[in-house]
Amino acid sequence: MKDIIEAIKRSSLKIRDIIEDGDTAKSDNQNSTGDTQLKLDIASDVVIENEFKQLDCIKQIVSEEQEHIVNINESGKYYIAYDPLDGSSLVDVNLSVGSIYGIYENDFTGSNIVASIYVVFGPRVEMVIADGETVKMYRLQKGEFNYIQDIKLNQKGKLQSPGSTQACWYPYHKDMIDNFFKDGYRLRYSGGMVPDLHQILLKGGGLFSYPSTSDLPKGKLRQLFEVFPFAFTYECAGGQAIDGISRVLEIETTHIHDTSPCFFGSNAECEVVKEVYSNNG
Repeated sequence: MKDIIEAIKRSSLKIRDIIEDGDTAKSDNQNSTGDTQLKLDIASDVVIENEFKQLDCIKQIVSEEQEHIVNINESGKYYIAYDPLDGSSLVDVNLSVGSIYGIYENDFTGSNIVASIYVVFGPRVEMVIADGETVKMYRLQKGEFNYIQDIKLNQKGKLQSPGSTQACWYPYHKDMIDNFFKDGYRLRYSGGMVPDLHQILLKGGGLFSYPSTSDLPKGKLRQLFEVFPFAFTYECAGGQAIDGISRVLEIETTHIHDTSPCFFGSNAECEVVKEVYSNNG
């Protein structure tokens, strides 16, 4: 695992430079879910793949930006699913973006995730590692990632990040979101999954939601690259990650690019979600 973390550190330094100096234009390509790839996405993906290809401990990798699994070393132990630059469309307006990594054993399923790492590229570059027991944050300072703090969620927070197209929300979901605001929750939503979830973690709690909608019944966020890694992080931090009713790490994966509705938060908010969705499912 140490070799993987070091590879991610090296990748992050290179991706930081790509963000600072790179081309924010669209490419001529689309990924598997129909999103037009930015040149930043492709360049970041190449950096990470090249770093991982050097590690004997990795058996397979799969990127959100690629159609198929890439075999690395038949005798390797780990399977890594990653989103090389989540929220890359925010770079041209200078908002925070990030990389997400899910580290699995045996196969790419939520029940087999053993660690998760994400990196935030903002005013500061920060890396958060969840190992199954703790969640630790490191900050890039003078070329090195230095330990800053452990992260632990409170039982209840005050932030809310409601994602997806509001016009396609189901009425009970809209009522739930409105009720959170009536209870004094503050809106914190940039459109970037990594910075929004990072903010909730650092501020002690709240709710990030990307639900099932009338246009996307299975949600938009990808299980292996986005949902499962952050679910693992939130559970390690003492919170929850659910699809509305069930724990997302127990969801079946039938394809590497499967999506899922998801709610990440501290316990009080997730219990409200489960009650609302159980009564309206």
